[in-house]
Amino acid sequence: MSEEQKRSRWGRWIVIGVLAAAGWGIVRGGGHDTTAASPSAPGASATQSAADAPSGGGTPSAAPSKPSGRYDPADYADPVRRYAAEAGVNPQLLMAILYNESYKPHDPDLERAWQRTKPDASFGIANMHRAAFDDTKPGRPFASRQWEELPDDRDLAIQAAAWHLRDLAGQLPVRPGAPLTKDELLALGYNAGAGNMLAFARGVKIGPQAQSYLDRLHDNWAKSGEAVK
Repeated sequence: MSEEQKRSRWGRWIVIGVLAAAGWGIVRGGGHDTTAASPSAPGASATQSAADAPSGGGTPSAAPSKPSGRYDPADYADPVRRYAAEAGVNPQLLMAILYNESYKPHDPDLERAWQRTKPDASFGIANMHRAAFDDTKPGRPFASRQWEELPDDRDLAIQAAAWHLRDLAGQLPVRPGAPLTKDELLALGYNAGAGNMLAFARGVKIGPQAQSYLDRLHDNWAKSGEAVK
């Protein structure tokens, strides 16, 4: 998600949130909703069948219920560690990306309301677009799952993001020609796409939007490591 897109969408997110709160009563006070229908499917939503589906076809995990107000990625340290290990990626990187992508409200109903306005919007706490999800899932433990489930199943969102990072890592050259770490390049790939990641790896200068994403990654790096240790 580019910085320009984020700035242009913030105002519209606020409008969508106000309309959603007035029309559906879905925005409640802060903290976690402990009466959610399923731990791995945070909160009952309009798509209850998706919310009831456990991640990866197994037993639902004990991830916290969806926040009705403040969202802290550190609440999901357990699935971050689990799915980072499953995909063979750095859990600190995965957690830092969740922090980078936590700039907008992550409520299932709000996300779907926004998607009706902007069909190419991203879904889930990792802000994954449909094409990225569909390209990532074949042959993976979540191959039978659908992109539309991401807002309701935060474990699935984290799992898909971990495997997407794995796919990006597989495209990196053995010896990048840029003074960037592997994790920095993967974060830029997650944000700007594989093509831009490979250009940066060849030494192409990073633009202001990509640099802003990288700066936030650096800002979130220490607390991400603390969360997953």
